[in-house]
Amino acid sequence: MTGFHEIRFPLRLALGTSGGPVRRTDIVNLSNGRENRNARWRGSRRSYDAGSGIRSLADLYAVLEFFEARGGRLNGFRFRDPLDATSRAPGEAVTATDQVIGTGDGTTARFALSKTYGDAGGSWVRAIAKPVAGSVLVSVDGVAKAPASFVVDATTGLVTFVAGHVPGPGAVVRAGFAFDVPVRFDTDRIEVNLAHFDAGRIPTIPLTEIMP
Repeated sequence: MTGFHEIRFPLRLALGTSGGPVRRTDIVNLSNGRENRNARWRGSRRSYDAGSGIRSLADLYAVLEFFEARGGRLNGFRFRDPLDATSRAPGEAVTATDQVIGTGDGTTARFALSKTYGDAGGSWVRAIAKPVAGSVLVSVDGVAKAPASFVVDATTGLVTFVAGHVPGPGAVVRAGFAFDVPVRFDTDRIEVNLAHFDAGRIPTIPLTEIMP
């Protein structure tokens, strides 16, 4: 049965990973030389290849073990994007005011984590479903909230304020966090090349983002 395993692909095995966001756009060339463009996907979808690099036999076996435990493409898992893994740009410290995740109305207690990518020309809001446990910071109208005032579901990305701390009408709720990308293997085959007696390589380990 298809499922999702709340376990992260080992960081040491992800060294040398390549990949990033993928979008799908249909382009129709018109007779007047112009073109029509239509987005087939509402947002982007991450795609990675974690197969590059020479590895020890122990690391090769760890990849095989992780692959078998997930059932190949059957079950999803967590993956840390080497470039985009927090609510801020790489190298910047996470704060409680990084990303706007909602506005209070006095009764709504639950807010979903998200990250906005944008500039003067446009923006896109990405849902964050797999925050790293213990990493989420929250503020209301710029004031950081104590950890005891909210609960974070690290499996869904939902932040729930406890009774007595629900944001009031018009209050801006922000959050900072680290997060993983929900992915699955995009192959049912792992091919190992034993280049040396004590090391080898797996030429490709394709991963693709999923909705868990």
